[in-house]
Amino acid sequence: MEKIKSLDELFLEELKDLYSAENQLIKALPKIAKATTSTKLKSAIESHLEQTKRHASRLEEAFKELGHKPQQVTCKAMKGLIEEGEEMIHKADRCAARDAGIIGSAQRVEHYEISAYGTAQTHASLLGYNRIEELLQETLGEEKQANRMLNEIAEDSVNNDANRSM
Repeated sequence: MEKIKSLDELFLEELKDLYSAENQLIKALPKIAKATTSTKLKSAIESHLEQTKRHASRLEEAFKELGHKPQQVTCKAMKGLIEEGEEMIHKADRCAARDAGIIGSAQRVEHYEISAYGTAQTHASLLGYNRIEELLQETLGEEKQANRMLNEIAEDSVNNDANRSM
């Protein structure tokens, strides 16, 4: 493995990592949606799956802009976050408490993506990749909105339902 020696090389590595993260989520989100009891949460997760597919497409466009084929390097952070979420699902009964756990796991994923996309967007800006910066900014905004939506679902119903089921 060659060492990264420039911001350009680091940026390409970040895109590969993000592409892996999004593709892992595309595989995981249907299972997560199926594990919920809240129709509102299930709908939000299914909607975010479609959004996640668009995020992967934007990354493919970014690779094309750079003259590269889309590539992945396994995003170990996303792999770990998904594994933790799946473990929590298996530990919890199918109830509101599980939904609360799913929201917590999903928000950890969103926070990771917000951080990763924010960093990549900053690097795209520094490197003068204006179109890629726009693509990353669009995805970053959607990740922030997904996090807000999860928070609203938790505060509006799921957390209270989980608390009442004790």
